[in-house]
Amino acid sequence: MAPVVRAIEASGTLEGRVCVTGQHAEMLKQVTDLFGIAPHHDLQIMKAGQGLTYVTTAVLTGMETVLAAEKPDAVLVHGDTTTSMAAALAAFYAGIPVGHVEAGLRTRDLSAPWPEEANRQITGRLARWHFAPTAGARRNLLDEAVPEAQIHVTGNTVIDALHHIQSTVLETEATEAEMAARFGFLDPAKRMILVTGHRRENFDGGLDRMCTALAALAGRGDCQVVYPVHLNPVVRAAADRVLANAPGVHLIEPQPYLPFLWLMARSHLIITDSGGIQEEGPSFGKPVLVTRDVTERPEAVEAGTVRLVGTDTETILTEATRLLDNAEAHADMARAHNPYGDGKAAGRITEILTGDAP
Repeated sequence: MAPVVRAIEASGTLEGRVCVTGQHAEMLKQVTDLFGIAPHHDLQIMKAGQGLTYVTTAVLTGMETVLAAEKPDAVLVHGDTTTSMAAALAAFYAGIPVGHVEAGLRTRDLSAPWPEEANRQITGRLARWHFAPTAGARRNLLDEAVPEAQIHVTGNTVIDALHHIQSTVLETEATEAEMAARFGFLDPAKRMILVTGHRRENFDGGLDRMCTALAALAGRGDCQVVYPVHLNPVVRAAADRVLANAPGVHLIEPQPYLPFLWLMARSHLIITDSGGIQEEGPSFGKPVLVTRDVTERPEAVEAGTVRLVGTDTETILTEATRLLDNAEAHADMARAHNPYGDGKAAGRITEILTGDAP
């Protein structure tokens, strides 16, 4: 959402207020600092052992107070998080129209991704403005009888954010020096496999199977695995159980936005269950293997830069080995092609909101 915040600030016609939930405050601060954003409201909902019911109710009641104080003309939410769904519901209860950024992505399977698919569909039912990143997302919304006039294909703001960082700080000498110090453990003679894993539908054995494949890949000796481990204790337990003593595997803390982009830019391939990385990876020309059976982002799969591999150990091993050992197969997936936008989505969203302003 950072590019949207910046575009609203620069519009001269709209006034924005930023509300954050307070989850993972340190990770949030490095993003807001990077983009020069100062939140106006912090719900401070983070607590140990929080579940989805708590997050939903805490955001819902917190947003009720914020909306009563600010009395906004519109509320913008992003994507498929529980925060977005609850904030949209709070706005709906307050009679405030909702704009859904990154609207229309669907798997049609409420169990995958879980609970994100439900969050996204619920938010879509409440939204007045549907800012769809692709023509495919637009078709999904039309299939659900969303009025055509309420759907706007804008591209995805994640690409706006990526372009901004690439053009300002990612390739500078200062950043290179900082990253060299931060990731001094990397072996320049070995290719890097960058990994993320956090989806709840993979908690029941899927993460363990993925980690088993990672240990085998690192055991080849010619590559290294870098795995920034999500803060969720279930994810951490799986990573520690299988990979804590695996040679060639680097389990590190979750990375701020800039260092993670740096790692993506220098990786040989990416293994992930993340949605956003399916969009960012192709911008860097990196093959992405997705440890899911379905994805709400089919465009990169169709383009050939992303491949679904599920969580079967042997399948992950086979596909990753092919990309490590077959230069032609790697080149076929490494074409820098991104179907998710041109970096101008936030400006389009701002223009649409300005045109609809009272």
